[in-house]
Amino acid sequence: MKTNQLPADLAEIHHIASDLFVMPQKAADWEQYRLSDEQVNFFHENGYLAGIKLLEDKQIEILRAELSTLLSPDHPQHHLFYEYHANESSSAENVLFHALGAWRIAVGFHDILWNPAFLMAASQLLGGSVRFWHDQLFCKPAKHGGVVAWHQDYSYWTRTQPMAHLTCWTGLDDADEENGCLYYVPKSHQWGLIEKPELAGDMNGIYNFLTESQIADFKPIAIPLKKGYAAFHHPLLVHGSYQNKTPRQRRAFVLNVFKDGVRSSTDSELLAGVPVIGQGQKMEGKFFPLLFEASV
Repeated sequence: MKTNQLPADLAEIHHIASDLFVMPQKAADWEQYRLSDEQVNFFHENGYLAGIKLLEDKQIEILRAELSTLLSPDHPQHHLFYEYHANESSSAENVLFHALGAWRIAVGFHDILWNPAFLMAASQLLGGSVRFWHDQLFCKPAKHGGVVAWHQDYSYWTRTQPMAHLTCWTGLDDADEENGCLYYVPKSHQWGLIEKPELAGDMNGIYNFLTESQIADFKPIAIPLKKGYAAFHHPLLVHGSYQNKTPRQRRAFVLNVFKDGVRSSTDSELLAGVPVIGQGQKMEGKFFPLLFEASV
């Protein structure tokens, strides 16, 4: 992967910084990445869309290599993470590595924000221009990988309004029912906002906040994905993933974005170390770059 001389904090760069992806040069070049009307309609009806290819094998290998260095708390740019949990689970027997901010540290994880296949899909599903919120790394090691409890993403994001967000989960390994793939509760994005449980705690903690009718409709489906394929979901869709007890790793990254125009709803910092954007002010600037203009 070729790069030019780069700043210590890659958040300074609001464009692709390597040759990891070939960027479209004109409007017609974007068409190859466009979702069908059927796919967009399925997303709005069910709250998710899975099986979208975002990465080739060579790109996966580059990101895996970067991830192996980011796992170390001794990484020289470790201080740039917004959050870093070597194990977000309270149990050493069930490990969930979870970190936010890799885009500031590693060139590949920076440039995946400008992956054209991701950007076109995100713009279509959001219905407008795409601005970056934050990334996440999720790793479940072989044999003792922990759970991600049932939750809605927006229950952790109410410090930004209006709700016009989108999540994209992409696997760096094949993910299936045995090693901790995603599970979605179809159409649960229509339930409204639910209280948030502990993310790496009791898998079923969300049941404490559900109504009887929601419990009756709680019918999760597995979302197995081959490496390099993605699943997009609505910010209110209930989702989670079970333990990994297999000899295989389950590594993944998540890109969280929102429709341009979302504003801060707090006078506190939005992410650790990020300068405050006052309540009512538009989310923009160094840490929340505009990734894609819908007019393209």
